[in-house]
Amino acid sequence: MPQLPAPDYPADVRARLEADAKVLIARYPDSRSALLPLLHLVQSEEGYVTRTGVRFCAELLDLTTAEVTAVSTFYSMYRRVPSGDYQVGVCTNTLCAVMGGDAIFDELKQHLGVGNSETTEDGKVTLEHIECNAACDFAPVVMVNWEFFDNQTPETAKRLVDDLRAGRPVEPTRGAPLCTYKETARILAGFPDERPGAVGASGGAGPASLIGLRLARGESPTPRVVSPRGEAPHETPHEAAHEAPHEAAHEAPPQPGSEHLSSHDAPQQTSASDPDHPAGPAAEEGE
Repeated sequence: MPQLPAPDYPADVRARLEADAKVLIARYPDSRSALLPLLHLVQSEEGYVTRTGVRFCAELLDLTTAEVTAVSTFYSMYRRVPSGDYQVGVCTNTLCAVMGGDAIFDELKQHLGVGNSETTEDGKVTLEHIECNAACDFAPVVMVNWEFFDNQTPETAKRLVDDLRAGRPVEPTRGAPLCTYKETARILAGFPDERPGAVGASGGAGPASLIGLRLARGESPTPRVVSPRGEAPHETPHEAAHEAPHEAAHEAPPQPGSEHLSSHDAPQQTSASDPDHPAGPAAEEGE
């Protein structure tokens, strides 16, 4: 059992964290509402929520350490053990798993020599499986410090972690440039990202995410977002018209929704499109 009470921060660290904490607490009418950002703040100091961090939050918010611990252990974004500079999360929820997320996770465990929620010996990478990241149209998805790396394969995921460990520059598919896990925690606490251009690079939803909205507005579908993995990019109607204008002129124009516009491989046959494998009786029960 750990000795109680938990040790305090060094005086200079305590003073710096208190100044930051006062900024966060002042944003809320009830001080205890600042607990979540304060937990991110203490996590930005040591890379995880330590007993010292729990004590710090409790003292500033007039809570018990049990109350702070209950919150910090409820949310998975708060680490309870030391973590690496880069939190590599592989989505293993249904669609990502079917599209290859399980294979990616298994390959990375072997490649890095770690299990779930374990950190490499060099302290660079912590690997974990995570639930849905709301990026199903880019499955399978890997996240590094909560930035997206879309349409991954075991090979690209292994290159990604190798680059992270070697210190080579890595660019997310979408979102701001990568920073360390501690720096990410400070941003999540509510402090501005002061890196030049980082906020402007955050962007928004990807094209595949917006297809449904565009179709609902009656807009023409955009070309394929990403070619199927392992295949050369498909020609767009515009490109085909330039190469074979006479043949293209006789082709029927594509109907809305007829193109495969997601980042996945070509759609597989389903019961609706495969009469040989129906889903079941179409009549009401008892008829």
